[in-house]
Amino acid sequence: MGEKIKIYLVAGEPSGDLLGSRLMRAFKRAFGKNVSFCGVGGETMQKEGLHSLFDIRDLAVMGLMEVVPSIPRILKRLNSVVKDIEVQHPDVIITIDSYSFSARVHAALKKANCPIAHFHYVAPQVWAWKKKRARQVHRLFDHLFVLLPNEPKYFEPYGMATTFVGHPVVESLAAQGKGNDFKKRYRIPEQSFVLLMLPGSRKNEVRYLLSDFMQAAEQMQKKHPNLYVVVPTVQTVEKTVRKQLAHWFVPHVIVLGEEERYHAFAAADVALASSGTVSLELAMAGVKHLIAYRVSPLTAMIVKRLIQIRFVNLINILSDKEIIPEMIQDKCTPDQLAFQLERLIQAPAQEVMPALKLLGVGETMTPSDRVVQKVRELIGK
Repeated sequence: MGEKIKIYLVAGEPSGDLLGSRLMRAFKRAFGKNVSFCGVGGETMQKEGLHSLFDIRDLAVMGLMEVVPSIPRILKRLNSVVKDIEVQHPDVIITIDSYSFSARVHAALKKANCPIAHFHYVAPQVWAWKKKRARQVHRLFDHLFVLLPNEPKYFEPYGMATTFVGHPVVESLAAQGKGNDFKKRYRIPEQSFVLLMLPGSRKNEVRYLLSDFMQAAEQMQKKHPNLYVVVPTVQTVEKTVRKQLAHWFVPHVIVLGEEERYHAFAAADVALASSGTVSLELAMAGVKHLIAYRVSPLTAMIVKRLIQIRFVNLINILSDKEIIPEMIQDKCTPDQLAFQLERLIQAPAQEVMPALKLLGVGETMTPSDRVVQKVRELIGK
């Protein structure tokens, strides 16, 4: 296809930004210089050449009660995206995850009769909660790309054209980090016991989790005097993390960027992570880890009534058992975190490969390439 194509991408948080960067690389492989990008993204998409309309920190908010104060700012950003699309005249819009924001963008464009192909990447988790959403999405998107093999059955009965592409985490280089080089680069003593702390990519996640993570590490230091903490973070919360760790007495280093994060994985003995995609990356790297999460009590109460699954971690959901320990809400205390980390240190490797294979590990074609292939087919028609 020799025609030029302009793609408008919208990623509202760091995990979506990572998926977006891989998608951009896949489009470049398929279209070469005939593809151009515009839209909203974070640091990794910007490295691929995207000039973001605004800083995605304005959208990276999680939790029902936590979102409320941010509504005016989010609505302002929504309007700016819609106006920018009308100016840019792209051929395609691909929104990535962040369903609440993405759905509103598509709805506004549909209402304005904007002549553009509508795609969404990463389905809303209707199998976990809000099943009624499955009835609504066909009005918003021309095509939906899903990460899990069981997801199409939730959308296709309502007329939503859906393609399972696999989980983009299988494209990560998480298993190819160089731990020894990483330790030398940051002058981490060779015999150190390395604990990874990943307190999230949103400010409210860091606010709820980082202090407990730090206290858990302090308890571990009593048993492991050679403890060294590595904190991979992202631009959305870098200042917050650095400020909180500025005078911490436990030896530590803060690192930025996807590549450095994967090298940190290779150097780690065990990890403590906020719930999210990073758990899959740690599993890919073979790092024993647990996940933790906490929101406001009111948000927790509402979510508990709505959620329809036993686990929150994707590996546990796919395995139908708790392989990755989940320290959620009341379980997320420094004492419990330290206790569970000590148990992990003594335990055998976590059995993550069966779940990772369900997500596409070992396949010859990447999820991003599958998305591009389908987009190319659909716009060709």
